[in-house]
Amino acid sequence: MNTKLFDVIHEEQSDRHVIYVKGELDLASAEQFRNIAEPLANDKTKTLAIDLKDLTYIDSTGIGIFVSLLKRRQQLQAPVLIENIPPKIQRLFDLTGVSRFFAAERETTKQKGQKANDERV
Repeated sequence: MNTKLFDVIHEEQSDRHVIYVKGELDLASAEQFRNIAEPLANDKTKTLAIDLKDLTYIDSTGIGIFVSLLKRRQQLQAPVLIENIPPKIQRLFDLTGVSRFFAAERETTKQKGQKANDERV
């Protein structure tokens, strides 16, 4: 039986880093997540995508890491995507006000994509 409550996997693709978050992101697992995510957040040459499909729980420590990552990416003017947010996690993000940062980042990413498309025309 697998008793591991948290796992984080990094997949490097040609145009982006994808971080898959699985299980419970809380105080006990925060360091493991931070150790993988922070160096990738500093790589502005690629989009940072965080896939939350298998995230089952997140506490304030985990939310704080997400906010920190978003701020860092904004400083670098580099895109970040939060993908496949489970409904109960999305509800928590909405209740805490964190989802507005994700929405702002999605808008910025869309605008950059549109600008790049406009420049190609």
